[in-house]
Amino acid sequence: MEQRLREVITNAAQSNMLSIYNWEAMPLPQQMIAEDRKRAVLGSFVPPPNFVPPPPPPPPPVPLSFMPGPVATPAHSGSERLRKRKSSELSADIDDNTQIHPPWRTKKGGSLEDRISAPDKRPKFENGPVSKSSLSLEQRRRRFEDYRSGSNSPRKQGSSPAPAPAPAEPLGPVVGRSQKLEKNYFRLTSAPNPDDVRPLPVLKQTLELLKKKWRQDNNYGWACDQFKSLRQDLTVQHIKNEFTTSVYEIHARIALEKGDLGEYNQCQSQLRALYQQNLGGHPIEFKAYRILYYIYTDNKTDMNNVLSELTPTEKQAPAIKHALAVRSALALGNYHQFFKLYLDPPNMGAYLMDMFIERERLAALAYVSKAYKPAVRLRFITEELAFESDEEAAQFMLDHGGKELLEEKDDYVRMRTGHRIFEDAKEAAFASVDIKGQI
Repeated sequence: MEQRLREVITNAAQSNMLSIYNWEAMPLPQQMIAEDRKRAVLGSFVPPPNFVPPPPPPPPPVPLSFMPGPVATPAHSGSERLRKRKSSELSADIDDNTQIHPPWRTKKGGSLEDRISAPDKRPKFENGPVSKSSLSLEQRRRRFEDYRSGSNSPRKQGSSPAPAPAPAEPLGPVVGRSQKLEKNYFRLTSAPNPDDVRPLPVLKQTLELLKKKWRQDNNYGWACDQFKSLRQDLTVQHIKNEFTTSVYEIHARIALEKGDLGEYNQCQSQLRALYQQNLGGHPIEFKAYRILYYIYTDNKTDMNNVLSELTPTEKQAPAIKHALAVRSALALGNYHQFFKLYLDPPNMGAYLMDMFIERERLAALAYVSKAYKPAVRLRFITEELAFESDEEAAQFMLDHGGKELLEEKDDYVRMRTGHRIFEDAKEAAFASVDIKGQI
C-alpha cells in the first residue's frame, strides 16, 4: 500500500496536479491494489468450455476531479490530513500558489522511475508501466504456465535441472567401536564418528578407571573432562540404564565436592529424567540435595513443586527430613536450629549448605545486633553460628566491616550491638546468587 500511495503522489507531483486532484474522491491504496489483482487474475484465467462469466462489476468512482480556479476548501483540508499522517520528509508546508517540485526532480538521477530501475531493464507492457504488485502477479502467472506446460519447476531458460537431494542418513543411535579408556571431551558440531565413540562395555571400564584415579590424584580438571566425555558417549548411543544413572550421580557428587554448580546442575537435570524412568540410583539422596539447592537459589516456585511431589514415605527419609527441617528453620528465622542442622547433615548436604552459610551467618548477626544490648560475648557468637573457633568468628566480622565493633573486656572479647553493619551486609548477600545456570 505504501508503494502504491507513493506512485499516486509521484505521478501527481510530476504532472503538477497535487493541488488540483480531488483527494477525497480518490480510492484508498488497498482498493487500487485489489482492482489490480482482480484484473491480473482475470487476464490469466482460462475459462472451461461451459463457463458463464459473472456480471461486470459496477464502475469505480472517478478518482480525479479537475477544478479550475482557486483550490476548494475540501481538497485543502484533505491535503492537510495527508500531511499529518506522513513522516517528516513529506510534512513540509505547501503553498497553494507555489510550483511544487519533488526533491528527486532537482537531482541528477532523473525521475523516481529512472532511479528505481534502469530504463532498459524495466519490463515492457502494452498498457505502460505497472506497479510492483502487478509485476509480481505477472511473474507468478508465468511460473504457473511453466508448471502447466509440463516442467517440474520454473527455471531460467538454458539452466540445468537441480541435482537430486542426497539420501538421508539412517536415523538411530550410534554404535561405538572405540576401545580407548580415556578420551578428552570435545563439543560435537556434526554427526559423531562411531570410531571415536566407546561402546557400553568399554564405558564401564572407563568409569572404574576414573573412580580409581580420582581417589589417587583428586585432579578435578582432568576428572570433569573425562566424565563429560563419558556422558557424551552415553548420549549419542541413547544408552539409558542403571549405569547411566550411576555415571551422573558420581559426577554430581564430585562437582558438589569441588563447588562446581554448573556441572552439578547439568547432572541433576538429567538425573531427574532418569529417576522418572525408574532406572535405579539414589533418588532420595538427590531430591534432598535439590531442596537444599532451591534454598540456596531462593527459588520458591520450584521449591513448592518439589514439596508437592514428596510422598509420606519420602518425607520420613533421613536426608529429606533434614532438608525440610533446614527449610523450616530458615522460614521461621530460627538461626539456632539452623546451625544445629548445619553441624550434622547426611550424605553430602554440607557442601550445598556451605554455599549459603555465609549469608545466613550475616542474617543471624543482624538478629543478634537487634536482640542483645549493649554487647554480646564473642564466644557466644562462635557457638551459636557454628564457627570452629573464636578467631574464625572474629575474622568473619572483620571481613564484613565489623572491625570497630570488637573490643576486649577484662579476659574476654565482645561485640558491641545496636548497629546496621551486618544488616546492610545481609541485604547485599541476599540480593543475588552467583551460579552458572539452574536446574
